[in-house]
Amino acid sequence: MQALARNTRVALLFAVGLTLPAAPIIAHEAPRVRYQEIPEGAYSVVAQVRAKPGKEDMLRAATLPLIELVRGDPKNLVYFLSEDRAKPGHFIFYEVFASQADFDAHNAMPYVKDWFARLPELADGGVEVMRMAILGKPKN
Repeated sequence: MQALARNTRVALLFAVGLTLPAAPIIAHEAPRVRYQEIPEGAYSVVAQVRAKPGKEDMLRAATLPLIELVRGDPKNLVYFLSEDRAKPGHFIFYEVFASQADFDAHNAMPYVKDWFARLPELADGGVEVMRMAILGKPKN
């Protein structure tokens, strides 16, 4: 008798579930790197910054918002922020812009200036930057 009642409740819940409108499923596609859109000679930057001892969490908190902001910049082609697994607070930036002018415009953005203004408090030294050129012609 209890098994019948349990099975009836399960069947009823299943039937009710079928009649309710399903919640919309919205798949947000992550932005993808489109290698064919990166011109040969594009302006690339590899940079690193290290947190002062005890400031690792604060530097991370100040730096993480850059991911969405920089990737939202229409002139940015690629942006990755990485943290050393063995040395928390040691961050590596990888950025690609079509030209140095685009990169310079990025560095003039208020959020970038604000981040740099916080570095004396949070970072051990400044940002070490390597300015690079992308090699290889895009394939269509």
